[in-house]
Amino acid sequence: MLKHLLIAIVGLLGALGSGPALAQTGPAAGLAALAALAPVSPVVSCASLATVDLSGAVGSPTTQVASEVAGDHSYCQVTGTIARDIHFEVRLPLTGWTQRFLQTGCGGLCGNLQIHTDNDEGCTPVTDGSIVLASDDMGHHGMGGGWGADAAQRIDFAYRGNHATTLAAKALIRAFYGQPQRYAYFSGCSDGGREALIAAQRYPADFDGIAAGAPALNFTVQNSFHHGWLARVNTGADGHAILSAIDIKPLHTAVLAACDGADGLVDGQITDPRTCHFDPVVLACKSDYRPGECLTAPQIAAVRAIYDGARSPSGKRLEVGPLQPGSEMEWIGVFVPREKTGRIGSEGMALDTINNLLFTPNRSYTIASFPFTEDMLASEEPARALYSADNPDLGAFAGHGGKLILYHGWSDPHISPLNTIDYYERVGRKMGSTTRDGFVRMFLLPGMGHCGGGDGPSAFPLLAGLMAWVQGGTAPAVFVAHRTTPKPMGPPPGPASAHDGPPPEMIAGMRAHAAELAQLGPRSRPVFAYPAIAQYAGSGPVDDAASFRAVTPAPVNGISDWAGARP
Repeated sequence: MLKHLLIAIVGLLGALGSGPALAQTGPAAGLAALAALAPVSPVVSCASLATVDLSGAVGSPTTQVASEVAGDHSYCQVTGTIARDIHFEVRLPLTGWTQRFLQTGCGGLCGNLQIHTDNDEGCTPVTDGSIVLASDDMGHHGMGGGWGADAAQRIDFAYRGNHATTLAAKALIRAFYGQPQRYAYFSGCSDGGREALIAAQRYPADFDGIAAGAPALNFTVQNSFHHGWLARVNTGADGHAILSAIDIKPLHTAVLAACDGADGLVDGQITDPRTCHFDPVVLACKSDYRPGECLTAPQIAAVRAIYDGARSPSGKRLEVGPLQPGSEMEWIGVFVPREKTGRIGSEGMALDTINNLLFTPNRSYTIASFPFTEDMLASEEPARALYSADNPDLGAFAGHGGKLILYHGWSDPHISPLNTIDYYERVGRKMGSTTRDGFVRMFLLPGMGHCGGGDGPSAFPLLAGLMAWVQGGTAPAVFVAHRTTPKPMGPPPGPASAHDGPPPEMIAGMRAHAAELAQLGPRSRPVFAYPAIAQYAGSGPVDDAASFRAVTPAPVNGISDWAGARP
């Protein structure tokens, strides 16, 4: 899973309600609680943190260096290594620390150390540099899975790397400021979303507030059956792609023609794609194939298989849910290449995990030889127990007072939003919906791609809402989301030898798609806490959030019936 690095965020809205059009309010009221914590100054020098013994707090040999970084928001930067090979960074404000700590997750298979505070605008502690920040590389280098033969590195990636970094960061906070943090937060998307749920499930006392976006919670299935299926069904007998980018625009246009108006407004996005029942046969070529105008019979079969999701020969579903109608433009660069001879990104993502991370000893499957069977799904069970974050029992996290925000884009091409819906509903089934609703909120964004981007509004004040909930006690009922211009994707920082992740063809495709999205005009929409949706109020600009109100549609069973279903 690859995260679009984007997002400029504005505007938090008032309470959830139905009836009149939504009234927009500024973020100040919702963030009032964030100003209540007095700033704290360091009690020792930054340089002295290099000599703090972190090994006891972390439980493993740890070394680190410390230096001051000047700038608009100066901080003490501590970088270090936790045995065996977890590289971490902690940034501690030199002045004005407001007693908060935020750790950020990593995407894909990680392997690079970056601190991303996405969805942070309007969140003063982050934007004014008064919060401690931390992250790590999860115990290996490079975005590929070549490290997977090492059992210890598998564990570090699965759960240990982030937790060890949390322990190190908290020990540094105590040493530098003479007191612990008042509030601790974690935010991540894609694999970072999985990491967020791992923290809530395995280490429920680590954080007070957690934001989990597009979580790869069914990690093993996601990176074997899901991406493997997408690669297989879009690969022809000649080894080339059946669908290429030129075929996707007419497909997407036809989907919108069939389903866009189901919510009462034709606006280029589908509010709830689960209500869309589209048959691509409407695009069948009447005679010869005309690229960009019609689809051949093999292409129609491929589209149907994509919408259907991974299945066994007997028809049993092998993943929680497939990609959703309306997501078609986001397929480009993931499992639909720009040209038919281009590389299919999902193939590399699937095989990297299947052959390096799931089995002992490692395997050597190809997309053609990987068995899409229930027996293969069962054989992945040991890896599922290690990596996946699908435990619905969050009792310890709730008992700690923790708050969790789940969010997902309906147009995500990497991880179906049905995974997140299924998890949310299973938490409710396990703990009771009333208990769940006391500490969990879920937001689904129409038209949003993987962690951001897409043709729908995708930028929203997530961290501000999370902190206001934890510190002020008011759960976010609605966010205002805005369209943004995606930043071009590139390889992570570091030596070129470590760039064994997204292939150049995939990066080029995603850059081209980002350029197309940049041509869209501005749009803001309210995004209400599930199950409510935004409905046009009947008057006002359709690109203005104030023209919408909350409605709650008829209930939809969100728990998936698939071969790996759990209580």
